[in-house]
Amino acid sequence: MLSFFRKGKSKQDGLDTVVDSSELFDTDETSSADQDIHPQLSIHPSWSISAEERYYYQFLNNEQQPLKENQISLSGIELKQTEKGYVVTAFVRSSLAKAISFSDTTLLLIGPNGEMLARKTFPLAELGELPPHSSRPWKFFFERETLRVAELPAVDWKIAFELRKPTAHSLDLSESWEKSLADEDKEKLRTLVQSIQPPKPGEINFMGLQIQQAENGDIHATLLIRNGSDKNIQIQQLPLQVEDAAGDLVAQGAFTLQAFEVKANTSKPWTFIFPKALVVKENPDFRAWKVIVPSGQ
Repeated sequence: MLSFFRKGKSKQDGLDTVVDSSELFDTDETSSADQDIHPQLSIHPSWSISAEERYYYQFLNNEQQPLKENQISLSGIELKQTEKGYVVTAFVRSSLAKAISFSDTTLLLIGPNGEMLARKTFPLAELGELPPHSSRPWKFFFERETLRVAELPAVDWKIAFELRKPTAHSLDLSESWEKSLADEDKEKLRTLVQSIQPPKPGEINFMGLQIQQAENGDIHATLLIRNGSDKNIQIQQLPLQVEDAAGDLVAQGAFTLQAFEVKANTSKPWTFIFPKALVVKENPDFRAWKVIVPSGQ
């Protein structure tokens, strides 16, 4: 299977690229500088390789630089030219403490000076489930039509993930708000959404905008529902609690929402009305306040 045995090679032709898992998956896990992790060799069950080939993969894997927690690496082993393109062999390494699986993923071949050599989307589900703290050799075939140059360099190339370009977090207004809000108020909301730290990838949270108690005792709380995911979310049932500056429970209730969607990577304002019957504290101190989803919900 491997040509290095015939050539007597003792090192890799390609270089290593490393990314945080949060750049590939919807997770808020980030790398930590506290611990070095040495992923263990994992051969795909469908691969039938000789003892000599396994030994060589093990040797190369032992030579890899350690990863920090929650990182994914592509480490180039060999690049081989064929009549129809190039076969790139590389380790797919993970320092995550849990198994991971990939979906369709776009990979790049990058030259010694940072130039793009090739680009292709691979069905990486074929890689199978990558065990925790593991390193799996895999072959990637770049057809000639995927190449950006006539010939690829023999050494010092990299295979890398094409990272998703972050989309600026933006304001998502419902149709009723779009119609009722003055242009000036819409612009203030847009400015606010763009000026605050966006939620972490995959995170959903709530930010209080305005709260007041009506004359009849109802409490009106206007929130920003912030979606840090790259997918639209639908909310049907939403239990909420209001706490005041003293940390006391002021009101609590469960809200049923109809066809309520928050688009990917946006913040959506909405006003929730807690009827007087759900208010449990008189004369709340709203100099500071927050609305939370009760734990366990």
